[in-house]
Amino acid sequence: MGAFNDWRWKSFTVRLSNTHLSGDWWSCLIHIPKEAYKMDFVFFNGQDVYDNNDTKDFSIPVEGAMDPTAFEDFLLEEKRRELEKLAKEEAERERKAEEKRRIEAEKAASEADRAQARVEVEKRREALRQLIKKAAKSVDNVWYIEPSEFKGDDMVRLYYNRSSGPLAHANELWIHGGHNNWKDGLTIAEWLDKSERKDGDWWYAKVVVPDQAVVLDWVFADGPPHNAVVYDNNHRQDFHAIVPNSITEELYWVEEEHQIYRKLQEDRRLREEAIRAKAEKAASMKAEMKKRTLKTFLLSQKHVVYTEPLDVKAGDSVTVFYNPANTILHGKSEIWFRCSFNRWTHRKGPMPPQRMVPAENGSHVKATVKIPLDAYMMDFVFSEREDGGIFDNKNGMDYHIPVFGGLIKESPMHIVHIAVEMAPIAKVGGLGDVVTSLSRAVQELNHNVDIILPKYDCLNLSNVKDFQFRRSYSWGETEIKVWHGKVEGVSVYFLEPQNGFFGRGCIYGLASILISSTAMIGPVHLSHGCSRITISTMAYTDKATTVSNTYSKEISGNPVIAPHLFKLHGILNGIDPDIWDPYNDKFIPISYTPDNVVEGKRAAKEALQQRLGLTKADLPLVGIITRLTHQKGIHLIKHALWRMLERNGQVVLLGSAPDPRIQNDFVNLANQLHSSHGDRARLCLTYDEPLSHLIYAGADFILVPSIFEPCGLTQLTAMRYGSIPVVRKTGGLYDTVFDVDHDKERAQAQGLEPNGFNFDGADSTGIDYALNRALSAWYDGRDWFNSLCKTVMEQDWSWNRPALDYMELYHAARKLG
Repeated sequence: MGAFNDWRWKSFTVRLSNTHLSGDWWSCLIHIPKEAYKMDFVFFNGQDVYDNNDTKDFSIPVEGAMDPTAFEDFLLEEKRRELEKLAKEEAERERKAEEKRRIEAEKAASEADRAQARVEVEKRREALRQLIKKAAKSVDNVWYIEPSEFKGDDMVRLYYNRSSGPLAHANELWIHGGHNNWKDGLTIAEWLDKSERKDGDWWYAKVVVPDQAVVLDWVFADGPPHNAVVYDNNHRQDFHAIVPNSITEELYWVEEEHQIYRKLQEDRRLREEAIRAKAEKAASMKAEMKKRTLKTFLLSQKHVVYTEPLDVKAGDSVTVFYNPANTILHGKSEIWFRCSFNRWTHRKGPMPPQRMVPAENGSHVKATVKIPLDAYMMDFVFSEREDGGIFDNKNGMDYHIPVFGGLIKESPMHIVHIAVEMAPIAKVGGLGDVVTSLSRAVQELNHNVDIILPKYDCLNLSNVKDFQFRRSYSWGETEIKVWHGKVEGVSVYFLEPQNGFFGRGCIYGLASILISSTAMIGPVHLSHGCSRITISTMAYTDKATTVSNTYSKEISGNPVIAPHLFKLHGILNGIDPDIWDPYNDKFIPISYTPDNVVEGKRAAKEALQQRLGLTKADLPLVGIITRLTHQKGIHLIKHALWRMLERNGQVVLLGSAPDPRIQNDFVNLANQLHSSHGDRARLCLTYDEPLSHLIYAGADFILVPSIFEPCGLTQLTAMRYGSIPVVRKTGGLYDTVFDVDHDKERAQAQGLEPNGFNFDGADSTGIDYALNRALSAWYDGRDWFNSLCKTVMEQDWSWNRPALDYMELYHAARKLG
């Protein structure tokens, strides 16, 4: 018995026969497959006695094109074919299951339509019964029909005595009619001629009786539809005449029910097609944006490293270009490329170091690598010598490029987010949105995410699915109950200490959280001083993040941060594109995309002006959506309000102040502005989620003049809706808004186009500089401004890119752990 290639290919069992050779020789014929490079075998008696060469087995090399490496590739190709076959079978099963679901849904919907048609018919039947009771064949000295006996499709003459009603002095007479209680609306419109009758002011119209008519309905008027002024509508009762020889009532209602049923089905089909088409378009736009963002991500280090082709595919060769002039290896005489795959865990281990050769373009060097079929990630660093020396490992993160089409997918990472806020169940500010959106984005990358959250006594549990008690444990002398549920599709564990620690009637109270994990990342925000939690975070985390690169630099000199600066990384926040989506936003008048941004924003502006009582005019409109605190630059906001009015613009502010003194100050300002400029200024000093959506869509500009801003979500949401941000250059505002006049190169370095207006300083001169340029652009170059709105809408400020950055950080932290 035996097999090939270290017992990995095509086993066999063959009975040997005694030969004519001298001695006790036995033989058999073995077919050698073309994939073999070695034959492995043992002998046995068919039962339990073996000759296995003293446990080493027997082996014979096989000559041919196959070797161990080629065989590994062959096995991978076999696995690829098997996976493709399984994928096709799974797709076919899913198609059949979907077809079955569709048929069942169609059947259920059809039954519902039939039931609704029966209900509607019964309502119409009862209404028509009541109408028949009031209908007549004629009314003396008012109207009559000739012949008196008629049926559907007959032409009759309907006579009217003009002097009997309000049309006695009309120059023209018309009949506007329908049938069966106006079932199909206005279907008859005929001009009346003067009759030859001498016993009154009689006029008549020739009318074709509708085929299905049981009752005729009509009024008289002094003109045709849409042009008539005076009507005789029988004292608002309309005129009704019975059709003597109409179809039988039962036959009529059977046909009527069938017509209603067909209409319901057609309406539902059109409605479902519209919903499906919109969902498909939304999914397509989302996928396209994700694709563009990944490309931007791959090009984000182009000044240091990039590949050709850009999309690295398993089984292909790829050339890596490196520019040591922009790294710590600048000026080194040699550059060595050190590479592996699958987060340095590939079965073949690291490849031998490869000396890079000069590329054709400037200071770049290059190396070419064959990508294994079972790769999902390409990992590499650079060094000055073959044996090491100084390394460029991207500050401990290493360089990683995803590989597409590999046979193996990356194993999901298990990530735990420990948080004090989570939207929508425990939200105070933007942190709650970040926790939920980041977790969902990481899940979309096929990783497992759990959130650990305090079980506050004020939690909104109506948004928690499958909420249930899990277990209890003790910490110190306190019992802690653990609950579990799903929030926005994310797994959440709720901790409930039985000492009432989180029972304070609010989200934030005194808190102390002990964290123990193999790899830990802590978020850092600094405002006034440093809390005990911030100090502990920097001391005990493997990596620390803050929400923009610029903010990380702004806080780097803090004595708590400085000793641990090597841990600190700036990663921008994102916005949830499903919540902030002008294509699927129920709070704005029409859906829009970058392709119809002008039309969409025009409609939203008009709706905003109408809702707030502003003049409906084509004026530049600035929106301000903010908490009214000193951090948000309230002195600059006040100045901007007056500046906008001086430039003949409109301004809308939405927000409130936690400080009663500031709130009262803005109430007084609102009263003043509403009195003096009520047609162009409106201050809404409250929280109003639907109004915020309308402002983002209807404003031309969104102003964010923060004194400091770790990241900021307002400017990101503004761009999602095609509104142009006007911001102060600080923190995340500087990292996301690139001035159209001054930041073209800085934007291009991020793979972006300029997208707004920014300013330095914290005085009126700075903000005037930005606002004046923004307003001049609106007044003087509307086509250019509209193209800018489209540009900012096409930029991706969702969690697509930050989620990739966080995953890199998680992997780096796990290496340290």
